Amino acid sequence: MAYDLKKESEVKEYIDKLGVEYRFGCYSEKKPEVCHLLGDYLEGIKKDFEKASKVYKSTCDDYGYAKSCYKFGNYSFLGKGKSGSKGDPKVAYQYYEKGCKLNDSDACLHSGLLLVSRSMPKEIDRDVAKGLEFLTKSCDMNNATACFYLSGMHISGVQKKPENASAAAAGAATSDVPGSNGSPVGGKSQLNDSDYIVLKDMKKAFQFSRKACELRNMYACANLSQMYARGDGIEKNEKEAEKYKKLALEMQDEVKKQQETLGFQQGVGMPN
Repeated sequence: MAYDLKKESEVKEYIDKLGVEYRFGCYSEKKPEVCHLLGDYLEGIKKDFEKASKVYKSTCDDYGYAKSCYKFGNYSFLGKGKSGSKGDPKVAYQYYEKGCKLNDSDACLHSGLLLVSRSMPKEIDRDVAKGLEFLTKSCDMNNATACFYLSGMHISGVQKKPENASAAAAGAATSDVPGSNGSPVGGKSQLNDSDYIVLKDMKKAFQFSRKACELRNMYACANLSQMYARGDGIEKNEKEAEKYKKLALEMQDEVKKQQETLGFQQGVGMPN
């Protein structure tokens, strides 16, 4: 049957039928990908976050469906789907880690960020080395944001005791995740290599920035432009600097245009 989606009555019928099909595919046919779509349906169409949370959790627990692990991790971190809940970062991390092991790049990204963040929740033990592994895995799966953060970490380095570094290091990044503020650090630190968990390495920073830029991360392209302009991690090249500056500005314009456009909920089958 073809639906006329310009008619409100037929739109409602179509949406209701989708719900029936997703429930059948999940509960009767036990297809994990359909269960995840059911979660998206409950979240995006029905706005029933409590039921969506339960579906994501069971789809992760029962079927090991990576994207559902990531989604339930988000729900757990935010306390979404539970009335009065402030969120549980520890549970969120457990599901992010599980999703990462199942090769979801976003789950790897969030696992890594929780472990390397300077202002991580008290429930999470900071482990930069392990966080670096998660972020690297995410970047290897072409997650632009993970590649960008890795670049930032190598731009500024990651100190063992960042709370004592402000007086010792000139030009240190002050963002939550080390080096992720989008600007290469030009100052030279007075700290020793032994004071760092991750050493400053502009060549690696350049490599990660280039990959993130190729994956359409605007801030990475801006950093890449500055690296070429200064000769940081790569031979100085004004032509390339201008090229990536122009690309970053084009991306910025695209973002502005998107923000000016009225946004709608993602459709069913288009998970966040």
